Amino acid sequence: MGALLEALRETGVTIREATADDAVGGVPPRWVALPENTGEVAALMRVSAAHDLAVVPVGDGTKLGWGNPPERCDLLIDTCCLLLGTGSGVKHSSGDLVARAGAGLPLDVLNDTLSRSRQELALDTPLGAGTVGGTLATAVAGPRRFRYGTARDLLIGITVVLADGTIATSGGTVVKNVAGYDLGKLFTGSYGTLGVITEAVFRLHPIPADRRWVTVDLPASAGPGSPEARDAPAAQAALSALVAELAASQAEPSAVELDWPDLTGGPTVSALVEGVAAVARAEAVRKTMDECGSARITTEAPGWWTAPPGEEVLLELRVPPAAAYPALRAVAARGLPARVRGSVASAVLLVALPENVGEAEFAGFVTGVRDDLRRLGGGLTVLAAPAALARGIDRWGPSGALPLMRRIKERFDPGRRMSPGRFAGGI
Repeated sequence: MGALLEALRETGVTIREATADDAVGGVPPRWVALPENTGEVAALMRVSAAHDLAVVPVGDGTKLGWGNPPERCDLLIDTCCLLLGTGSGVKHSSGDLVARAGAGLPLDVLNDTLSRSRQELALDTPLGAGTVGGTLATAVAGPRRFRYGTARDLLIGITVVLADGTIATSGGTVVKNVAGYDLGKLFTGSYGTLGVITEAVFRLHPIPADRRWVTVDLPASAGPGSPEARDAPAAQAALSALVAELAASQAEPSAVELDWPDLTGGPTVSALVEGVAAVARAEAVRKTMDECGSARITTEAPGWWTAPPGEEVLLELRVPPAAAYPALRAVAARGLPARVRGSVASAVLLVALPENVGEAEFAGFVTGVRDDLRRLGGGLTVLAAPAALARGIDRWGPSGALPLMRRIKERFDPGRRMSPGRFAGGI
């Protein structure tokens, strides 16, 4: 072990002994490395390859409990110091609406820097800002995904270090490309199983001159969990029609969000209108929402905006947008006190369950909802759950793309040393 530690330190990277706080899904690493640039990450990966060390990259740790626990973890690469070597960690080309950032840069710091030029990375994320690398690795996106897309859509270039220490860059300002692969799309949502993200280049947007939120509380009869919803098609039509009308509205909302903290009550729907003539466009949205209740216009977001409905037991539900209401019904039908929040127009919703939910109840909920969502063309992922709950279920669920994903894993990490087992199918 002494020789291994010495080999790691010969790279010039700061190495420390791991502590209990560094555990990934309950699996403790042996060492933690703090590289400061892409070259140092490559040096670490070459040593790791030579000694068959399992490597797990980590950002600020806000989503470290997501995904499966790694099968093994020898070296934790902390990307906190990967800041491009600039004072702000950002290389901003304001005239081109493009920014290059180090993987360790927190997103809120990135946007604070960009705001000085009245520009932003139009990406809202739950669980706090997170880092550039962690946001890409977990593919999280918030309310404005409806208008601007996700991290995958806003990413135009990426630099990564592969398991053998190879540095590869794809997209904007290409240095070296891995032929036949769009690295940005592959690495976004890969949970560190293909390599280490060290830099990213993003397409930016001007900060809107004005923003308005329009919010309405729907009656309990319109809630997917109400007795009326089980018996009356009109109850389903109220929420579904409202969301469809907002999504197609000429007012062009940037986000249409749902908050449903009580399955026996009615949900709250809030739409964000931003940019030119926001006040007049918000008024048009208010008139649409008034058909379902007394809508209100505010200059501040609702208190629940971008926040997850819970953190300890958190699931992500995805279906085609037209199936959002039946998907909510599937959640309500399980009879557990779930809380639901998310992008109802995009039909990507977060579901939180009580921390004290039983193992059998949890497994039944996941299995039952997945069965219903599969018939709707969707799926359910367990993002976070205590080990006692997660051990009895597959966090990711079935995927028809799994054979292809295995081939990609074999291509990029044939030795299974990058976050082994963290992703779907034990990849």
